[in-house]
Amino acid sequence: MKKVHDLINTNFFKSVYSNLIKKEVEKDDKLPLITISREKGAGGRPIAHLLQKKLKDPWKVYRKEIVERIAKESRLEKQLIHEVDEKKIPLIDEVISNFFGKRYMQLDDYYRYLIKILSTIGNRGHAIILGRGANTLFPHSLKVRMISDFEYRIKSLIRYQKVSRKKAISLIQNSDKDRKAFTQALFKHDITDPIYYDIVIKTGEDLNIKDAANIIYKLAKNKFNI
Repeated sequence: MKKVHDLINTNFFKSVYSNLIKKEVEKDDKLPLITISREKGAGGRPIAHLLQKKLKDPWKVYRKEIVERIAKESRLEKQLIHEVDEKKIPLIDEVISNFFGKRYMQLDDYYRYLIKILSTIGNRGHAIILGRGANTLFPHSLKVRMISDFEYRIKSLIRYQKVSRKKAISLIQNSDKDRKAFTQALFKHDITDPIYYDIVIKTGEDLNIKDAANIIYKLAKNKFNI
């Protein structure tokens, strides 16, 4: 019969080992991921691409158009899945289940497929996801919100999209409305509420997109030890 202190030591080391493994798995599950929610004209897209250049490969930028293209083309979806570590594949359904539960099956096909693609991207890691409410789906991500004064946003659209002032105002107002409605419908939260973000950055005359990209880069390096 084993001595009492041997049993205690054995159980103690088993417990310590088990906890270490659990912590390592939890740490490993939380892959580097940056989500950027933004107002139209606040510079979210160029900031994401500047950030990717600073972080370098294997980091990639995923915006609405890219996510929807992946969802529509089976070749791109297979390529994305191939980039995910095999042991991460089961976590894709787990992410969806943990957030949506039974409500997931009540969503229309577009929303369900979009969430599936976003979950796959998140479990690939090293991704910068623009919009689509990804900050809510991945609470462990570095969650950034980009805003700017309305007048600055108008000037940005006039300058970079070559549109009239009237058209710029219309684009901004429609974008604000659509993005707020999308996030409310799918994730049940207010996209403008700062509680959902780690940092809210206001671009403008005193803080340009390069400054914003540098701030996010430093935060990412600290958060993900890169």
